[in-house]
Amino acid sequence: MGVDWQSAMLKIFSRKDTTAVDQLFARRVRRLGRAQAIVSPILEDVRKKGDRALVSYARQFDGLKGRSVRIPPSRLLEAQESLPKPFLSALNVASRQIRLFSERQMPKSWNRRFGDGVVLGQEVRPLNSVAAYIPGGRYPLPSTLMMTVIPAQTAGVRIISAASPTPSSETLGTAGYMGVNNFFHMGGAQAIAAFAFGTETVPRADRIVGPGNIYVAAAKKLLAGTVGIDFVAGPTEIFLIAADGNPRYIAADILAQAEHDTDAAAVLLTTSKRLARRVQREVARQLETLPTGKVASKAIVRNSAIILTGSLDEAVEISNRFAPEHLVLYDENLLDKIENAGSIFLGPWSPEAAGDYASGPNHVLPTGGVAKLRGGLSVLDYIKVISVQRLQPEGLRRLAPAIVTLARAEGLEAHARSVEIRLDD
Repeated sequence: MGVDWQSAMLKIFSRKDTTAVDQLFARRVRRLGRAQAIVSPILEDVRKKGDRALVSYARQFDGLKGRSVRIPPSRLLEAQESLPKPFLSALNVASRQIRLFSERQMPKSWNRRFGDGVVLGQEVRPLNSVAAYIPGGRYPLPSTLMMTVIPAQTAGVRIISAASPTPSSETLGTAGYMGVNNFFHMGGAQAIAAFAFGTETVPRADRIVGPGNIYVAAAKKLLAGTVGIDFVAGPTEIFLIAADGNPRYIAADILAQAEHDTDAAAVLLTTSKRLARRVQREVARQLETLPTGKVASKAIVRNSAIILTGSLDEAVEISNRFAPEHLVLYDENLLDKIENAGSIFLGPWSPEAAGDYASGPNHVLPTGGVAKLRGGLSVLDYIKVISVQRLQPEGLRRLAPAIVTLARAEGLEAHARSVEIRLDD
């Protein structure tokens, strides 16, 4: 594979080496500014010219041969019928787990009495139209189609669309299996623009979800507000906290993350020098036979490390400060101390790869510290929770003094009078 494995050794340094820690944790700034300048005219072109511009860009960047970006449902069904039985069986298992988890997350409508004459509640309503972006580059990700579509179906979204550049046969077959009839052969900024503005062929979405490359991220950032988005995703990352554990398992988890992308980051936080050295050796050993080793080794050298900490509490503090996308805790007792993480994996039998495919929670997760603000994609991203209030005369009389006083304090006299006029009748 042409990789110098000795030079691809995972770095080990102490928490006290603040320079090394700071360099490692400096946010890997994606060149969004430059990407935004590149995609901005594409977004405007699709907004103005619709399908004409979209098809032109799809032919230029996505390998489109036909006259339309829409893939006929019949082709999706053909792809589904040609799926190998083991792959179809895997879809059955994974989709069931994801659906069960999404159903459990779904909030319910309710109403109840809050004192005499006041009934309050909420109504849960789905978004009308959503769109899922499915990567199709180095690694086509049909699993992302399940992760983005199943929560939308659980929420009751009426129009569900998906797009992928150069979609693989597995992705097309998964779309047929999922019943996604609005599937489009398009990618990059042009796909985001099509969903944000709508074209003659592509329905406008209320929200666009799913990961993508830097141009997809730049387009989503520029169009946030014109259309709802999940978040602007950056390079993938994993933290592992362990005082002890099987070095083979830990090394395998590190490499599973590193093989995604040369910008991926994998960090082990441990109190054990012995474990650190064993994991370092094991990573190098497993790299020797890893088919994706060229990518993984670059991620190991550029962005990954083992950090020796004085205590597990110190490891937790570092992790909370970074807010990793994925967090593996070998000691389940640390769970209550975790404040920031996209998704948490407890114990040695919970590899991050399980979450990528089949355990149930979503694998579309916040990166780059966004986990300080929100968790991963869920059914909650596809719904609106609408508050409802119904006051009876006795309820309004009870609350009137507070309402009128606060309204006049704010100088909003009509607000106050709208209450008093009812009490004067």
